[in-house]
Amino acid sequence: MIKILFICHGNICRSPMAEFIMKEIVKNAGLRPAASPDDDGDIYIESAATSTEELGNPVYPPVKAVLASHGISCDGKRARRIRPDDYEKFDHLIGMDDANIRNMLRMSGSDPEHKISKLLDHAGSGRDVADPWYTRDFTKTYEDIKEGCEALFAYLF
Repeated sequence: MIKILFICHGNICRSPMAEFIMKEIVKNAGLRPAASPDDDGDIYIESAATSTEELGNPVYPPVKAVLASHGISCDGKRARRIRPDDYEKFDHLIGMDDANIRNMLRMSGSDPEHKISKLLDHAGSGRDVADPWYTRDFTKTYEDIKEGCEALFAYLF
């Protein structure tokens, strides 16, 4: 089973958007998403934060609304921070921007297995997924994340 952890600063905007877009892509491809990392499935997908600012909070309402407009539910998701064992637990740790990558490398100590990457690198672009908390453009963020998730899915499958 492939295990993916999407990571952003607070785990209320970009990384949960990536988590649920990727789950939708997996479902539409006829693959079996796993409910837990120990479950039987083709792929396990989760998201987390590098900070503690939003721990326990639900997905930001404008993100929830954009996902819902595409028929995607993120009900029940609560922000969590990356844990020390996440590097070993997941095959791919995908950040949304350069700051996320720097924090992920600092928190993991290094990346000896080359598991850490930026989402839009998979789409052939070195650009960051803009943080809609600051840009307020949740639709553009959705489009960037969908592009990155589709490219990542094509790479993996």
